[in-house]
Amino acid sequence: MKLLFRIILIVILAVGNLSFAQDSARVSKALKSASKLKMAVDNNDEKGVADTYVGIANDYYNQGNYAKSEEYLIKARNTYQNLKDKKNLEAVTRKLAQSQEKQNKINPAISNYSKAAEIGYSKENRAVNQNDAARLASPSAELKAEAIRSNIDISRKENEKGDLAESYSQMADVNIQQKDIPKAEENLNNAYQLSKEQAPQQALEINQKLTNFYVENKNFDKAIEAKKKVLKEDFVKENSQEKVNQIQELADIYIKKNDAEEAVGLLKNAYGIAIEKGHTLEAQKSVKKLDSLYAVSENTSASVELYRDFLGRLPDLVSKDKSLVDDKILEDTEQRISQLEKEKQLKDELIRKKNIFNYSLIGALVLLLALIGFIFWTLKKVQVKNKKIALQSLRREMNPHFIFNSLNSVNHFIATNNELEANQYLTKFSKLMRGVMENSTEDFIPFQQELDLLQNYLALEKTRFTDKFDYEISVDENLSMQSLQVPGMLVQPFLENAIWHGLRYRTEKGFLKLNFEKLNQHLKITIEDNGIGIEESKKQKTQHQKTRKGRGMKNTLERIALLNDLYRQEIQCEITDKKDQQGVLVEISYKL
Repeated sequence: MKLLFRIILIVILAVGNLSFAQDSARVSKALKSASKLKMAVDNNDEKGVADTYVGIANDYYNQGNYAKSEEYLIKARNTYQNLKDKKNLEAVTRKLAQSQEKQNKINPAISNYSKAAEIGYSKENRAVNQNDAARLASPSAELKAEAIRSNIDISRKENEKGDLAESYSQMADVNIQQKDIPKAEENLNNAYQLSKEQAPQQALEINQKLTNFYVENKNFDKAIEAKKKVLKEDFVKENSQEKVNQIQELADIYIKKNDAEEAVGLLKNAYGIAIEKGHTLEAQKSVKKLDSLYAVSENTSASVELYRDFLGRLPDLVSKDKSLVDDKILEDTEQRISQLEKEKQLKDELIRKKNIFNYSLIGALVLLLALIGFIFWTLKKVQVKNKKIALQSLRREMNPHFIFNSLNSVNHFIATNNELEANQYLTKFSKLMRGVMENSTEDFIPFQQELDLLQNYLALEKTRFTDKFDYEISVDENLSMQSLQVPGMLVQPFLENAIWHGLRYRTEKGFLKLNFEKLNQHLKITIEDNGIGIEESKKQKTQHQKTRKGRGMKNTLERIALLNDLYRQEIQCEITDKKDQQGVLVEISYKL
């Protein structure tokens, strides 16, 4: 009969899939965490996601589920690392180390305490984490005690009661290792007094450690006293499920003390509370313990009666047990959180792929722009090179009419046996040609060289047209003859025009004046003659002269355009007939 009841009980509990009873408060926290996580994922709030993970991890830690706490702390740590949030990274790394220590994962805990110390924002934080790493790594009890004492001092200074309670509990472990029983008892009591105010779960763990300590030392009366003390705490009295658990643990102490009668009374009390409050698993646990005691005393009738009572109450008990519904809600919530994490991973992957595409597109555009820029730069460089070649070509050009007439003049001197004049003319002509060719490779030459070339040219023309004109060259004394750079032979075509199209047609001797003047930051060049003028010169041109295309002025204007384009010289040239008298006025200016 007894065996039948046991089989029925096992089947009912298996069908109900009962694992651990849960508080509605835990369910509420889990639902809130899931809601926060969903909001953070929807808003792509990485920090919000990490903060939610920390909240979930802390809930699990406070419930004593350190494996789950570690799982969420690792997720939070990875996110904080990506965000480079060092402050939160330090805190979560320390908490991770504590979770691993609770699971006796010593090496990972040491590693994370050390990492937290490296990140540490304050001297105190670094010291606490370094001490914890040293405590776990130290082989001797003395070194462990030294590290713990340092942390106790820091926790007192910072008024961190939770850390202080944990340090006292750690010191008690060292005392036990050193077989200092009174000191271990004192430190565990200190730890309990500190933790019960702020951390009930920590207080329960310390109380359990204290009672285990007493039991191991066969001090059952103190173990019973400690357990009865915790039963009087508000955080136990107000939590019927925890109250049942603590009564059952007290009963275990009496069993070890061989006081079966007191143990039976306590387990009946626990069973009654569990039935009344709807804690199915706690009621089942009490039934099992009572059944074991009845078996020892061979009280079969009491055992059968107990099982009958339990089976009779079971349907109503299950209907009242909120923990069963809470279990299902928690299971669904955890699945929802897991789904949210998968959604976040998928979203992150989509964002990553989108970013890769965007960066690739931007990279391609940058390369395309760079290629276009290179092409334009190359074309510009080619254009500039072509312009410089054109400019060089134009500089080398000399009016063939002038060259022909100069050679004709030499021939005239030779024909008239005027060998001296021929030699002098030829010397000046060759000097002019050499100067033009030497300077043809440079866009700008020293002002003195330009002046020498112009003087040489005017001297040649004066030799040819002795009775036609005189000339004068004046230079502003503020102009530097050597350092000032000017375009070579830019003025010569204007002098040639003045002589050949104006002065040589005069019946009387004319006059040509060339003036160089510094005006603010500009060089002003004035060429003034009293020849027949532009309009009169056009009238006197023969039909042959009208059809022949002159290169002198065209060449010069092209050179001015190229110089302005290549060097931003701002060269301006104006050619006009004089208003009040006969002749032409040419004004050239450019920025120095």
